[in-house]
Amino acid sequence: MRSDLFAPSHQETQAAKPGLVLQNSKMLKIALAGEVLVRQGSMVAYQGDVQFKALGSGGIKKFLKKALTGEGIPLMKVSGQGDVFVADQANDVHLIDLDASGDALTVNGRNVLAFEPTLSYDIHRVEGAGMLSSAGLFNCVFSGQGRIAITSKGTPVVLNVDQPTYADPQAAVAWSAALRTGFQRADQLGLGTLLGRSTGEGFTMSFAGQGFVIVQPSEELPEGMGDDGDEESGGLLGGLMGR
Repeated sequence: MRSDLFAPSHQETQAAKPGLVLQNSKMLKIALAGEVLVRQGSMVAYQGDVQFKALGSGGIKKFLKKALTGEGIPLMKVSGQGDVFVADQANDVHLIDLDASGDALTVNGRNVLAFEPTLSYDIHRVEGAGMLSSAGLFNCVFSGQGRIAITSKGTPVVLNVDQPTYADPQAAVAWSAALRTGFQRADQLGLGTLLGRSTGEGFTMSFAGQGFVIVQPSEELPEGMGDDGDEESGGLLGGLMGR
């Protein structure tokens, strides 16, 4: 049997050691020898002796904070020996390694795909957000030593924050946790209603300090908003939520 599908570029990636590796730009391979935390519903294939345990909204107390966010976050613990392949609607997948030297990364919840259990994580209110916008008020903060896989809708740009930097809140994927953030109305920047057009909310997000911001070329609708911008049922935190 012959086909371009059988070309080496389509064959399974061989991992040199257990952990998270890119199978390709749209798919993550987890060479499993222990356990890892993965977004529920993201598994597309697996081989070997692998167990899946839904943690649900009550599985990890640090991720609950219902009094703060009003939402739980469904994750699943994947454990055993084998290979697990995960993806999120063919979005681009990127790997980030954090070390123990004080690295900390803030990630929009909807962009978290998988991470190693050696990382510490929590949900924090985005500094400066207040009640200006119904999107992105609470994001995930990761620290410690380990690898995380995040997604972006399209090829992102990584902006070095060495001057005043602004982004659409729905396009900001992740940023250095040490950055100071704020929210401004678009009309305060002379932009009128040109920003926030997907939600009808004219807000832009500012970043200051030393670090970086990862911005995707797409505005993600906040959880609870329809394609036409009308409000639907759902919570504030867009992320490791069922879609």
